[in-house]
Amino acid sequence: MSERLISLADALRRAEAERAPIPPLTDDHADLTVQDAYRIQQLNVEKRIAMGDRVVGHKIGLTSKPMQLQLGVSEPDFGHLFQSMWFESGSAIDFPLIQPKVEPEIAFILSDDLVGPGVDLHRVLAATRAVVPAIEVIDSRIADWKIRLVDTIADNASAGCFVLGHLPTPVSGVDLETVGGVLKVNGEVVQTGAGAAVMGHPAKAVAWLANTLTELGTPLRAGHVVLSGAVSAAVPIHPGDRVQLSFGPLGAVEFVWAKGAGSE
Repeated sequence: MSERLISLADALRRAEAERAPIPPLTDDHADLTVQDAYRIQQLNVEKRIAMGDRVVGHKIGLTSKPMQLQLGVSEPDFGHLFQSMWFESGSAIDFPLIQPKVEPEIAFILSDDLVGPGVDLHRVLAATRAVVPAIEVIDSRIADWKIRLVDTIADNASAGCFVLGHLPTPVSGVDLETVGGVLKVNGEVVQTGAGAAVMGHPAKAVAWLANTLTELGTPLRAGHVVLSGAVSAAVPIHPGDRVQLSFGPLGAVEFVWAKGAGSE
């Protein structure tokens, strides 16, 4: 591993710990590749594990065509989810983020390992114990969210924390393509979206992740949580905000972004 990648990983880790965002990595390192970015991400994953945290799943980003066009890419990216990031619906969350935003998502809870190649939508559904509504609280250690693809990948795909609903629903009991979500902040509707916004069907995003991780030698495992991607645009939140997501037959999930959470 090059000293440059180690140094950039250290800079991102310090930014997170000190809640002090840094300029985009690509400002001074325009030659960084996607592969470099995932190596930087993995360095901080390993550091977090060494400090006692545990990987509980993955998040998928850039699943919508508008976001892919905005960053000039043709496929999603991914980050790691840790036990310390996981909150249950109804929580008052005081988590050290810098510039948090919320996204409505469908979370897959796996009952079986998903090992590629060749994982498709049908294999994902067969390996899924249940789906639940989820609110991902994304964050960026890059100042003012001025991210390019390499910046967000290196920064663990802009992961912050996540909140899962209490009602597990078998995948056979809902049409994940048409199910719709309504996101509210302080009682006001701020975003709506349907499962089809995620690559046409959220299970397709999970299939992409399973095949990609298999190539990297770290396949998805039974019990993992997979955040399949946002069904709408992200919305900034501030201390004291109450965030609610209703996802029709999947139920609802909510939390309060506690006073003192975030830097704003």
